[in-house]
Amino acid sequence: MTTIRISGHLPPNIDCTKAPIAFGRRAVPKLNEELQNPELITRQRALMSLCDLVHDPEIALEAMRLGCLESLKRLLGDVDSTVRMKTTEIFYRLTTHNVGRIAFLKSDVILPLSQLFDEPVDVCRKNMHMAIEMMSEFPGGAVGLVEAGLIPRLVFKLTSELEEIQELILDTLHFCLCVDASEALASEAVSVLKEKLSHHSACIRSKAARALMDISMPLEGKNKLCEEEVIPILVNLLGDPSPEVAASAAGALMSATVTTPGKYAALNADALPPLLGLVRSPQTNVCLNAVKAITVLAEAPEGRKELLKHLDLLEDLRGHDSEVTRRAAETAMRVITWKP
Repeated sequence: MTTIRISGHLPPNIDCTKAPIAFGRRAVPKLNEELQNPELITRQRALMSLCDLVHDPEIALEAMRLGCLESLKRLLGDVDSTVRMKTTEIFYRLTTHNVGRIAFLKSDVILPLSQLFDEPVDVCRKNMHMAIEMMSEFPGGAVGLVEAGLIPRLVFKLTSELEEIQELILDTLHFCLCVDASEALASEAVSVLKEKLSHHSACIRSKAARALMDISMPLEGKNKLCEEEVIPILVNLLGDPSPEVAASAAGALMSATVTTPGKYAALNADALPPLLGLVRSPQTNVCLNAVKAITVLAEAPEGRKELLKHLDLLEDLRGHDSEVTRRAAETAMRVITWKP
């Protein structure tokens, strides 16, 4: 004879790790209430559900309008690591929406989020840096990060963070340095970035060279690269097997060699042969940066004299697919053939 047995297992379509979603307009307000609940499991479930919902920009906007940002800011200091992990993930999800980035600035989220720089849980720190990097891509966000004084802390963290987080920091610095490089120069960023040029990761070498290009835009930065003897290292990187590293190194040289000491530091390091070799690169960014660096070095009499022997190489670029590269080649030829 068969009997009815009630299973102790939950139905397969029920996830016990997530809070039940209320119907319609009540969904987000209910989750916001649960984010403030003193019971740990309630906060965790609410975060799990909210993290799924904020992928939708309309729901993300509603969540911020209803005050979820304030609740999430408080949860950044929660004693539970799972709560902090999901909170930082939600912040990252919100920064992928333009409305989220704008709300971050209005709600002063940057500083509370940056308090996790020394967070012991790696995933929390990574989520936090992903959110900050996404903010830096937004012009107002980059200004906000600079005004919050985060550049010195970001530079310091480059010396100790995990490799994948270092990549995020270098991306963040790239956008922040375009706003203001003075704080980075005062924080000995050139020395730290110089060390990263010899990192085993091609991605980190490339992004470090790019950051050096950004930091050398002001005159103080150009002088600092000469003083720290960074230019010979950049010349060596022109022969790096990674095209992205070579492109970034050529771009950094283009910026750093605008001054006379920079030009002669590059010429003394024998920069012209590898730069001329990169002109033949099939990758547009590599070729373009090399041509621009050559143009700067051609302003020195010694550089011009050597480059006069290679005009045919630049002449070939007049048929390049990229209009920007064609114009750069024509400018280079004018500088090389200039006569006083």
